Amino acid sequence: MQLPRNVIAGPGAIISSGSLCRSMRLKGLGLIVTGATTKKIAGEAVACSLREAGYDTDFLIAENATMESVEKAMAIARETRADFLLGVGGGKAIDIAKLASIQLDKYFISIPTAASHDGIASSRASILHDGESVSIQAEAPLCVIADTSIIVKSPYRLLAAGCGDIISNYTAVLDWKLASRLRNVYFSDYAAALSQMTAQIIVDSAHEIKPGLEESVRLVVKALVSSSVAMSIAGSSAPASGSEHKFSHVLDKIAPKPALHGEQCGLGTILTMYLHGGDWRGIRNALKAIGAPVTAKEIGIEDNYIVQALSEAHTIRPERYTILGDTGITIEAAENVARTTEVID
Repeated sequence: MQLPRNVIAGPGAIISSGSLCRSMRLKGLGLIVTGATTKKIAGEAVACSLREAGYDTDFLIAENATMESVEKAMAIARETRADFLLGVGGGKAIDIAKLASIQLDKYFISIPTAASHDGIASSRASILHDGESVSIQAEAPLCVIADTSIIVKSPYRLLAAGCGDIISNYTAVLDWKLASRLRNVYFSDYAAALSQMTAQIIVDSAHEIKPGLEESVRLVVKALVSSSVAMSIAGSSAPASGSEHKFSHVLDKIAPKPALHGEQCGLGTILTMYLHGGDWRGIRNALKAIGAPVTAKEIGIEDNYIVQALSEAHTIRPERYTILGDTGITIEAAENVARTTEVID
């Protein structure tokens, strides 16, 4: 069970980067993986904190989460003899540092500048490979430093997407239970309960999550970390990734301009909750209250791609059994689901 040893979430948390590394007894040089914009927003502050604590630092500016970027991070880490890596930014920088660190057998620290998905604390990384996004097993970060005064300034759309990713735990757990009953798949009651509780907290707090509120950011960050912990307990992403994530992955492949991961998962949760016979309207209302998209039009994807993605979702990770079964549902059935749930007109 791999869990972060320290999670710091609050205003000004980033200035504790150096002292936290000292408390973790890290030594040597810290390689900061970040983007060009996030370097200015947070990367330079992290480097300053590390230097004040007596560490040498170096940067890798990476804009795309590809295996090439991971290999470049590894090469720089070897050249500079870095002892630990820090992912500073959104999911891309964090995933690059996460994968490079496990390949190098180095510690990794996650410092998100947005709260758009649970990858900020999970043991999995999403990387582009051969033009497709693939999820790869890695390790949970040693520490997570979430500066809410920085995250609150990121576009609210990212925070709303993070809520969609958390709420999707509902259908992920239902799929997991179904797989346990029908395929004798390992099921952890504790991990499932934590995952569901995390989703419930966001749904119950939906009307309180607003733009510009640091309290909203702190709530979502804690939920994202809890979701990651549930996956670590389970030893897989099953507590937080089911049919709704499969739907999102197909959209990534077929839609001319895919939306944010959490936005697509939120939409997928409405659709697959209907298939489970659950309270899809409650999910839809919660997402709407938060300000996340609940229709194809709002997400910026044409109706036909939504229908196609739902009918083809079963082809993604076929070894993970969900409500979609082995053969999926027909185009006609998918269209009916999308119209009934008002996802399409």
